[in-house]
Amino acid sequence: MKITASITYYYFFCFLLVILLISAKAFAEEGNGNAEQPAEVKKSDFPDGFLFGVSTSSYQIEGAILDDDKSLSNWDVFVRKRGSVNNGDTADIAADHYHRYLEDIEIIHSLGVDAYRFSISWARILPRGKLGDVNPAGIMFYNKIIDNLLIRGIKPFVTIHHYDFPQELLDRYGGWLSPFMQDDYAHFAETCFKYFGDRVRYWITMNEANLLSELAYEKGIYPPGRCSPPFGNCSAGNSDIEPLIAMHNMLLAHSKAVKLYREQFQHKQGGMMGVAVSAMMYEPLSDDELDKEAANRALAFSLAWGLDPLVYGDYPPEMRRYHGKELPTFTSEEKQLLSNSTDFIGLNHYATVYAKDCIYSNCMCSNSTCLPGENRAIKGFVSTITERDGVPIGEPTGMFQTFIVPRGIKEIVDYAKKRYPDKPVFIVENGYCPPWEHGEVDDLRHDTKRVEYHKAYIASLAQAIRDGADVRGYFIWTLMDAFEWSSGYDLKFGLYSLDRVTLNRIPRLSAKWYRDFLRKTSLKDLESRSAIPAINQDGLVPNVKDGSAEMA
Repeated sequence: MKITASITYYYFFCFLLVILLISAKAFAEEGNGNAEQPAEVKKSDFPDGFLFGVSTSSYQIEGAILDDDKSLSNWDVFVRKRGSVNNGDTADIAADHYHRYLEDIEIIHSLGVDAYRFSISWARILPRGKLGDVNPAGIMFYNKIIDNLLIRGIKPFVTIHHYDFPQELLDRYGGWLSPFMQDDYAHFAETCFKYFGDRVRYWITMNEANLLSELAYEKGIYPPGRCSPPFGNCSAGNSDIEPLIAMHNMLLAHSKAVKLYREQFQHKQGGMMGVAVSAMMYEPLSDDELDKEAANRALAFSLAWGLDPLVYGDYPPEMRRYHGKELPTFTSEEKQLLSNSTDFIGLNHYATVYAKDCIYSNCMCSNSTCLPGENRAIKGFVSTITERDGVPIGEPTGMFQTFIVPRGIKEIVDYAKKRYPDKPVFIVENGYCPPWEHGEVDDLRHDTKRVEYHKAYIASLAQAIRDGADVRGYFIWTLMDAFEWSSGYDLKFGLYSLDRVTLNRIPRLSAKWYRDFLRKTSLKDLESRSAIPAINQDGLVPNVKDGSAEMA
C-alpha cells in the first residue's frame, strides 16, 4: 500500500509540475507579441478585389541623381553632410532602378502582385519647381513604368511626395516651414495628374507627413536637419514648434492638390486620392487609467494628427488641449478645404509599443532605450516603452523600438475603423528587417524570419477584416533592399537581396513565399521544401511560356 501511495503521489506531483510549466509558458507568451501563433491564412481569405502588392520609393531605388536633366534633391545634398547617414552611404546609384526598371518590373510581375506602389521624383519631373519647365525625360521615364505595369496587369499605386523635393525649393523657401511650398506642391501634383492620371487610379499625396515632420524638424535626422535640445544638437531649429508648422503646410498642400484633382481631373480619370501616415500602435503599459489615457493620447498625437484634419477639418482635440496656441489654426475656408479631402487612408505599420503617462509621472530619459523629450507637449507627454516587467513586447527587428507584434496591425486598423468609420484603409507599408547582429549570410537567401513575420501580420489583418474593417490592400515594404534614409544600406527590408557590387537582384525565400501565397498555394507547402532551385546571376530564370523572367 505504501508503495502504491508513493507512486500515486509521484505521478500527481509530475502532473502538477507539467501544469505549472504550461501556465508559466502561457504567462510569458501573453506579454510577448512574438508568441502569437497565426492560423493558416490564404489569399482566398481576403475579399474579391483586395490588392496585394509591394512598395518602393523613387529616391531609395532610382539612383541616377543627375541623369537626363534631373536636379539635385534635398536628400542629394543632405547625404553629403558628414554624419548624416550611416557609413557615409548615398543614393547616387542606389539600386540603379532608373536604368534597370524593366528588369524590376519583370520581377514584380513574377511575384504575381495586383499592384505596385512607387513614388515620383519631384526633382526629376520639375527640376526647378513651378518656376521651371517640365522635364520631358522625367515624364518619359514614369510613363514607361506605368505602361509596362499595365501591360502586365499590375495596377500603379502612385505616391506623389515621398520625402524628396528639389533642393532649390529648400534654398528658396526653407522647405516645408514655408507656406509657399503649398502652391509649389500643388503644381507638382497637377503635373502628375496631367501626364499620368489617365492611367493611374490610386494616388497618395504625401507619404508619412507626420513622421517626416518629426524626423526633419524635431530630431533633425532628415533634411533640413533642424532641431533643438533635448531632441538633438542641430545648428538651428525649434523641436517644440517647427514640426507643427511643417505638418500644417503639408496638410494644406494635400488639400489643395485634392481640390484641384476633384475639380479638373477626377470626373474624367476616375481615380481615388489618399494619404499615407506612419501608423505606430500604442498599448497602455499598465491597467492604470493614466496609462490608458496616455496610449489614446499617443495615437491622437501621431495618427490622428495626420488624419483628423483630412476627415473632420481640424486637428485632434487632444492636441489642441495640450498645445494651445502653439498649434497652428485653420481658417474657416481651410477647414472646408481639408474636410473629407481623402478618399482612403494609407497606413504604414511597423511597430507596436507600450505607452506610459508623463503628465503625472516622471519620464526623464536616462538611457539608450528611451527617447528624449517625452515629457513635453510635442510628444503628447507620453513615454514609449518596449518591455513590461522585463518581458519585451515582441521579438526585436533591426529598427530602434521596433518589435514583431502581429496583433498591432489589427489594433491600428480597428482604431482607424472607429475614428474614421467611412474611410477604406490600405496597408501601404509593412515590412521586416533583421537585427544587424544576425549577419548577412543568414538572411541572404533563407530569411525564414521575414516569412514568419508576413504570415503573422497578414493573418492578423485577415482577422481585422472578418471583424468588419474595410481594408482593401496590403503592400509589403519592400521589393528589394534599398537606401533606408539615415540608416543607409544597414537596414534590409527586401524580398530581394541587392548585391551592392553587381546590383544583381537575388530572390530571398520570402519572395518565393509571397509568390506562392499569391498563387493560392498553401503556406504549409512552402515549409516542406528543402532546396532552392538554381537561378542566374540576375536572380531570374526565363519563362519559356511567354519569354518574361520570373523567380526560380
